[in-house]
Amino acid sequence: MAGHSKWANIKHRKERVDNKRGKAFSRAVKEIYIAAKLGGEDAAANPRLRLALQKAREVNLPKDNIDKAIKRGTGKLEGSSYEEVRYEGYGPDGFAVIVDCLTDNRNRTTSEVRHAFTKHGGALGTDGSVAYMFERVGQFLYAPGCDQDQVVELGVDAGAADYAIEEDGSVELLADPADFEKIHAYLAERQPPDAAEITLRPQSSVSLEGERGDKAKRLLEALEDCDDTQQVYSNAQLLG
Repeated sequence: MAGHSKWANIKHRKERVDNKRGKAFSRAVKEIYIAAKLGGEDAAANPRLRLALQKAREVNLPKDNIDKAIKRGTGKLEGSSYEEVRYEGYGPDGFAVIVDCLTDNRNRTTSEVRHAFTKHGGALGTDGSVAYMFERVGQFLYAPGCDQDQVVELGVDAGAADYAIEEDGSVELLADPADFEKIHAYLAERQPPDAAEITLRPQSSVSLEGERGDKAKRLLEALEDCDDTQQVYSNAQLLG
């Protein structure tokens, strides 16, 4: 199967976050905190914490920060208390947007997210207004230039549920979130993916280019830059 490239969009998003070291650290710390809070400090028995620790290592979060985040999450150390909040809305051309946040002040976060939507021609929606357009999946991406046949074969052997060979030569493997860790471990030993995460994947995309694409990009970047944002998902496919 073939389709528009997701690699460029994901690569751009990751580079923007990684270039803002403080933002990357903040996201990693908050995710470790909430994972430990919800599932305990034993990473062996807490899949979300294992994934959070993996992401923390990718941004080189210091071990001391990791230990403190786990202790705050389990109540062994005092500090800010965070909660998960999801916002749903629409971009200026009606494309769907989901913003996942971790916040210690819901009113502040709601105000910031609403302002970003309004300033860039979008609108904050109600709970459930766009969530049905997305599915939760494990996603493994290989950059353009990879051996497509080999990657697809590895994906099949690992137990991936589906794959897509993109127009730019990148390959996307999809999996049930429950199989993410098993498949990731299999791939990492043989041919590590360039990006791997459990994400919300749109069931269909809205292609935007030119000024429409620029407007969409400005909105998505403004939402990414909100202090409490952990992740932004959309069905906008930015072209050009």
